[in-house]
Amino acid sequence: MTATPLYCAEPARLDAALRLSERFALPLIRQRPTEGYWLELGSERLELLTTGKHGAVYAEFVEGAARHRREQGGGRGQPVAKAVGLKGAKDLPHVADATAGLGRDSFVLATLGCRVTMVERSPVAAALLADALERAERDETTRDIAARMTLVHANSRDWLAGLAEAQRPDVVFVDPMFPDTDKKSAAAKKDMQAFQHVIGDDMDSAELLAAAIAAAKVRVVVKRPRLGTAIAGVKPSAVLDGKSTRFDLYVIKALSS
Repeated sequence: MTATPLYCAEPARLDAALRLSERFALPLIRQRPTEGYWLELGSERLELLTTGKHGAVYAEFVEGAARHRREQGGGRGQPVAKAVGLKGAKDLPHVADATAGLGRDSFVLATLGCRVTMVERSPVAAALLADALERAERDETTRDIAARMTLVHANSRDWLAGLAEAQRPDVVFVDPMFPDTDKKSAAAKKDMQAFQHVIGDDMDSAELLAAAIAAAKVRVVVKRPRLGTAIAGVKPSAVLDGKSTRFDLYVIKALSS
């Protein structure tokens, strides 16, 4: 897949653009493209853009939906919190989000007190996450949450396999992108369809699941559409169903209670 270019629309932020370009191997361009997809660094944030098809795609940990989840999200009663094992847990787990994407689930778990390592192999998604994390670190309302979040730009299978015993996470969280075969999902937001188009599908989910099970100390949690197929391979030991989403659980041992 061709590397997504990075355009700096704010001259005062050229140094930041250069850092992003170097860290994530993004070709830095001098003019805004007239077609295709590109990352654009403006005065406020980094965005994934294209011509005329949808709005900007960006990661956000301070305002909007992230702020709502932070202030009124439902605490440990949220489905993702239950799936990870937070309800009733005395010691909060270290969670490795192996398919971090735009970091929404990672942020929820960090908000609830977990230490979260976001692992993302797509340079586009990783750059968007890095920008969002930097903004969250600067904001006094999210600084403490951001301090519990770490970004790793790597292939999760390789990263998990290379962990030393002391580095193994308690929980590995996986939310794979599968090829879209459901016609009804056309109702999905166009911006997220574009994001999926740029970062690609996770065609190696079975291998990632195996690596996650080998690395996790307590459990692996796989997030799926409620009627979606399970990842091939190991059968889930438990399933938590929701209205539109379910969580397949691969329990290695019970969380301390």
